[in-house]
Amino acid sequence: MFYVGGITEQAIGKSAPWFVLAVMLFSFAVRSIYMESCSMFVRGGVYVVVRDAIGPTMAKLSVSALVVDYVLTGPISVVSAGQYLGHLFNEISELIQQPYHIDPNAFAVFFGVIVTSYFWWTNVKGIHESSGKALRIMQITTVMVVVLLAWCMLTLLLRGNVALPPLPTPENLHFTDEALGWLKGTFWEQIASAMLIVAFGHSLLAMSGFETLAQVYREIAYPKLRNLRITANIVCFYALFSTGLISLFAVMIIPDAIRPKYYDNLIGGLSMSLAGPALLKLAFHIFVVIVGVLILSGAVNTSIIGANGVLNRVAEDGVLLNLFRRPHRRFGTTYRIIGIIALLQIATIVASRGNVILLGEAYAFGVVWSFFLKGLGVLALRFQRHDQEYKTPFNLQLGGREIPIGLSATVLMLFFVAIANLFTKQIATYAGLSLTSFLFIVFLISERVNARMKQVAQKGMEEFNLEHEEEVASDTLRARPGCVLVAVRDYQRMTHLKKVLEKTNLRRHDIVVMTVRQLSTGAGEYGLRDEQLFSDYEKNLFSRVVEIAEKMGKPVDLLVVPGVDPFDAMVQTAQKLQASRLVTGVSTRMSSDELARRIGLAWERLPEPKHPFSLEVTSPGRPSIYVNLGPHPPRLWPEDIDKLHEIWLKLSEKEGLGSNLHHRDVVGVALRRLERDLDGQTKSDVVADVRKEMRTPE
Repeated sequence: MFYVGGITEQAIGKSAPWFVLAVMLFSFAVRSIYMESCSMFVRGGVYVVVRDAIGPTMAKLSVSALVVDYVLTGPISVVSAGQYLGHLFNEISELIQQPYHIDPNAFAVFFGVIVTSYFWWTNVKGIHESSGKALRIMQITTVMVVVLLAWCMLTLLLRGNVALPPLPTPENLHFTDEALGWLKGTFWEQIASAMLIVAFGHSLLAMSGFETLAQVYREIAYPKLRNLRITANIVCFYALFSTGLISLFAVMIIPDAIRPKYYDNLIGGLSMSLAGPALLKLAFHIFVVIVGVLILSGAVNTSIIGANGVLNRVAEDGVLLNLFRRPHRRFGTTYRIIGIIALLQIATIVASRGNVILLGEAYAFGVVWSFFLKGLGVLALRFQRHDQEYKTPFNLQLGGREIPIGLSATVLMLFFVAIANLFTKQIATYAGLSLTSFLFIVFLISERVNARMKQVAQKGMEEFNLEHEEEVASDTLRARPGCVLVAVRDYQRMTHLKKVLEKTNLRRHDIVVMTVRQLSTGAGEYGLRDEQLFSDYEKNLFSRVVEIAEKMGKPVDLLVVPGVDPFDAMVQTAQKLQASRLVTGVSTRMSSDELARRIGLAWERLPEPKHPFSLEVTSPGRPSIYVNLGPHPPRLWPEDIDKLHEIWLKLSEKEGLGSNLHHRDVVGVALRRLERDLDGQTKSDVVADVRKEMRTPE
């Protein structure tokens, strides 16, 4: 929306909006590919799925293209945001007649490096942006889009006699030499259909973000497929009316003479070309830039999360060395993979020198090959599997066999566009092929090294028999209700497990040791295989658990639970096992009080009926912190009990309420009055009193 129209028009001419609209309509077909892919229950990551469908070589190429797509998503988004900011600064400087001027390209590089570094650090720490914040940004963006579209239509009505862009016919295409690439001066220029495909390829970067559907599929509420279809349709229609119409209105409203200077911040130029007072247009322009910076900068975070999820799955599939997945000692994140992604993105930003047009070509190259290889894998699986809950429309039954006409046509179109982009985007082809080849070689070498390492016996590691269960249940674990659930993750931090083993009477309570196999939101499309769920890290972890338990002479049950949110996974497991106590160690990322608060919030999210249990947070050399999860009698201080008794005496004797008054009646009235005050005008006073009480030393 923020950069597509300008990049496309610069490449193919004034007919660009029609091709952008065509891409937006074609996105509904690509949406169906992703929906069909998500509807199949397939264990394993992207590599395993494509490998089983069309072979290991194509699988490595598919993953390489997908990673290139993610790597380029961040730079083009954040550089575009930097361009909007740089141009806005210069425009304001000119309006107030000040000599200050900055180079938008240089500023875009500086801004891009800063934002990418920020999101690198937040991902290393494992702090992801909240969904509530993302929702608010989308709501603000939607307001901006609605206001902009309405203002554009009003401007067209006021001006009158405004012509539409030239129709998307071969004679109306005006390619630059760079846009034709190696096809310049060849007979392909004379073939109308070929030039239309080339123009379509230059517009394809408008269709991005479908991998996000695969990322969030695991977290979509049931019924998953129905909700996925609704989500995908909303995304496609939103893009059609925002990206498509904004590109169209920009050509109709911005004068031809000045539009080229806005190719890298088209919406900024559109907002300043609307009808109305200059001050109002400037205010809206500032609003547009703020919204653009927020949403485009957020795309950097999304790309890092997505690439991290894909590369983690690749490592689990044995196609990337496990040393890349080694968790951070303090934060527990796969910091090496995150660092490599961020370095590649920063290198791309610096190499582009802030040129959005160049980044757009590279991004279009990566996107189309990622789409094509994805579609090819789904097409191959159509003939190999028959468990699709959803199928891409337009299927012909012929002789008892199903011919996927719609899916085949979509994949064929993507192939033509991918070939066109290969020959027309020279710099992007060199860069894309270089990065894809580099990743392919890394995957190839890693796969062979991992295969060799698997042939060597791993000393000092226990052998485990895996039993895969769809649901956690006490009968499958042979753990009695009331068991003690111990959560572990770092095999070097086992103090809490040792304490539990020392003081637990096994005649009363069984001990279950669990670890959460945390899933990245970047790889939610496919389930985990057993060897992915129980990787070498989990083997090391549980080998240490078994060693400690054997020294104590006490048996434990072992459990691996996959989950996106570790707090939700721990609490849900405790509920299903009917545990009496959940025991965790201290976290390196947060205080013990914050850890207890997060687990308490996870308990509040449980469905009814909620199972109450206690939480114990154990710190080395310190007394454990105990928290009761769920409704429970509060622990009152002696002075609170004295105060309650004094009030009871006053009401029962002086106010004449007599012996029928009980202490619980006093507490009940106090709670209801407190609830009423919180909803009334004295709320601030009540909150201030509570804060004061919280600061009272124990």
